[in-house]
Amino acid sequence: MADALDWPFFEERHRSLARELDAWAGDHVSPAHGPDVDEACRHLVRALGEGGWLRHAIAPEGAAIDTRAICLIRETLARHSGLADFAFAMQGLGSGAISLQGTPAQRARYLERVARGEAIAAFALSEPEAGSDVAAMQCAARIEGDHAVIDGEKTWISNGGIADFYVVFCRTGEAPGARGISAFIVDADTPGLHIAERIEVIAPHPLARLRFENCRVPLTQRIGEAGEGFKVAMRTLDVFRTSVAAAALGFARRALQEALGRATGRRMFGQALSDFQLTQAKLAEMATTVDSSALLVYRAAWQRDQGRTVTREAAMAKLAATEGAQQVIDAAVQMFGGRGVMHGEMVESLYREIRALRIYEGASEVQQLIIARELLKEMKA
Repeated sequence: MADALDWPFFEERHRSLARELDAWAGDHVSPAHGPDVDEACRHLVRALGEGGWLRHAIAPEGAAIDTRAICLIRETLARHSGLADFAFAMQGLGSGAISLQGTPAQRARYLERVARGEAIAAFALSEPEAGSDVAAMQCAARIEGDHAVIDGEKTWISNGGIADFYVVFCRTGEAPGARGISAFIVDADTPGLHIAERIEVIAPHPLARLRFENCRVPLTQRIGEAGEGFKVAMRTLDVFRTSVAAAALGFARRALQEALGRATGRRMFGQALSDFQLTQAKLAEMATTVDSSALLVYRAAWQRDQGRTVTREAAMAKLAATEGAQQVIDAAVQMFGGRGVMHGEMVESLYREIRALRIYEGASEVQQLIIARELLKEMKA
């Protein structure tokens, strides 16, 4: 990563940020955590808040989030700990709609607590039958006086079960499809909000299915105007999509580092594993994949910080970085042999961490469709 910091995508403040965070993470973040993942996540959120890192995930009023800073932070944290990256990212994603379009009262009530690590945020968009197809959303809110009453379910909700508040997207019916969705901030202790199920996945982190039954929320908790929820959701995801690629890049860098250590330290048939041409060829492929992913990630981040539309570039970055990281990590596991699949080995942990990134915030197949759509749109123009 040190060489990449010299690339012209970055300013000196970005280079300082990456170096300072790397040093901080070395002292405060462990790749391993105990069996209580909820408590480990709460601890990481508090630590990241106390360290001042969460402030980078919150857009100052009237200003944009620094995409390059977000990406450098996620890459660095992912290299140290998948759960630390998760804790940081979800604070940004969960509060992103409030950062982008919240009222002054909403910003004052939630954002400072999120930045200090005193409140855990969650983004509740997906449903059992509405993942990539957001317009298929069924969770609905009806307006009764000065309240919205929410009924329905959300699933695959990160921080579900430990969040202090959820930004929930509901069908409010102002228009068909995506144009009839609104966003509401729902505090975790609101009557009618239930944690229906805790979901366990291969890389443990807090995840849940939520159920809403006559859940009454004041209209003052709506983010933006009625029917603008889809736009709010897409604007929020647009900010953080490139950072998913950056997290994958962090995992890939760590896998390459582990593979290099293994290759130079492991002896076979009287020589180091790294002396075999097959090993050298694989290491070369891994390093090339890492650097090509990094170039795509930070091209997209830089362009977004210049105010450009990065629909295609962000999709390319996420597709290349997540798919590439899967290949790099798989190669590292192979290089470790039997040790590579032992629970507790770093490469085994990375193997579990990377898999979800090829699915969430737009699966690889969705990114391919986006890239092709943008290319065809340019051709027609």
